[in-house]
Parts: sequence; structure tokens; C-alpha cells
Amino acid sequence: MIPRKHVGFLIFLALAVIAAAFVWFGLPHDRQVKSLWIFLVKLLPFVFATEAISRLDVEWARRLRLPVLVIPAAFLLYFLYFVPKIFFFGSEVAGTREAYYDLYYHVLTLTPLIIVSLAMAFRLGGGSAGTVRRLGYGMLLLMLSGLEDLAFLTVNNHVDPAFVTIPEVWDWATHMSVFIGHAPSKYEAYAFIAVHVVLALVIFLSPQRWWESLGRKFTPKALQARSESV
Repeated sequence: MIPRKHVGFLIFLALAVIAAAFVWFGLPHDRQVKSLWIFLVKLLPFVFATEAISRLDVEWARRLRLPVLVIPAAFLLYFLYFVPKIFFFGSEVAGTREAYYDLYYHVLTLTPLIIVSLAMAFRLGGGSAGTVRRLGYGMLLLMLSGLEDLAFLTVNNHVDPAFVTIPEVWDWATHMSVFIGHAPSKYEAYAFIAVHVVLALVIFLSPQRWWESLGRKFTPKALQARSESV
């Protein structure tokens, strides 16, 4: 039996998922707005998702540890699907290597901003300082892991012979080579990704008290006393 206070959240969550699936799979991916009704239908997933979030029982979500599960999952949806697609389509239309590198730089600069924005929204909504640290550092590890490089190779329909299969050497992955001292082989890249993902999971699943105590260790006692008195 679902508690009554959760019914509204679950209904709107289901509506958001159904509407998003219909928009993504059932409607053409047009740039132009061809009719008012199509425009309004494409807004429905956002409206339903907003209503679902507004009805979410915060204490229930915390008991289920949803913040360290749902927020990283939302970030990974952006980072492992939309970012590789942006890079893939950008490489086709950028025109020059310099233009593509400019696109690449801007998206990778945007990504830490998104991580910080998610953490800030959580904190402003009453989230604990320890969970903010877990979210921020865990998602940063996922960003640096190389998962996006692997996603770029697997979620896109490559015709370039160099990327039709996963390359044996990842000579573009300089964020890996600066750590291991050379361009990583395919299996070295897999190991690099695995280590970072495991470390991120350790952060997400580790005891909350570790991260709360981390803040106290670096906060002067006078400020701690003042904070506790507020």
C-alpha cells in the first residue's frame, strides 16, 4: 500500500516519464515550432517533472538516500548521452578543427558549472554539507573518469574508420595520459575508467558522518559554535 502523501509524486513522475518518452520517440526532432499544440506537448515532460519534484517528500527521499543516487544519475544522463551527441554532431558541422576545439572547450567548461549548480541547488534546498561534498566530488570523479570518451565511441553512429570500432590507443585522452605518462591503450583506458567509477561509488555510498566530520576538521571552533547556535 503506497502512503497517500507519495501518490501525487508517483503519479506526476509516471506522467513525466510517459510524456518524455512520447516526445522523444513519437515526435520528430524538429528545430522549428510547427504548431502551438506540438509546442505545448513538448513542454509537458518539464511541467510534469516539476510537479513531481514539488510533491517529493524530502524526509522520505533522504531515508532512501535518493540525493546521492538521483542527482548523479541525472548528471550522467547529460554527460554520457547528450555531451557525446553534441561532440559528434559538432564535429560534423563545426567546419574547422579550431571551431570544434572551441565547442569542446566550452562544453567541458560548462560541465563543472552544472555539477556545482546541482550541488548548490541541493544545499539551498536544505541539503547537508556532507552530502554536498559527496555529490560534488563524486560527480567530478565521474567527469574525469573517461566515461564520456567511451560513450562518444559507443552511443554515436560513426562512419570514420578510426572510430567504427573502439581504437586500440586513445591518443586524444590527454586527461588520462598526464597521469599514466603516455597515451593509454584501450585496456588502460578501461582500467582508468573503472578506478574512477569505483572511487565515485565509494564516495556516494560511504557513511555520511565521514563527510560531515571533514567540514568540522577545517572549521575554526569559534565558527562551529556560532553555527551550532543558529
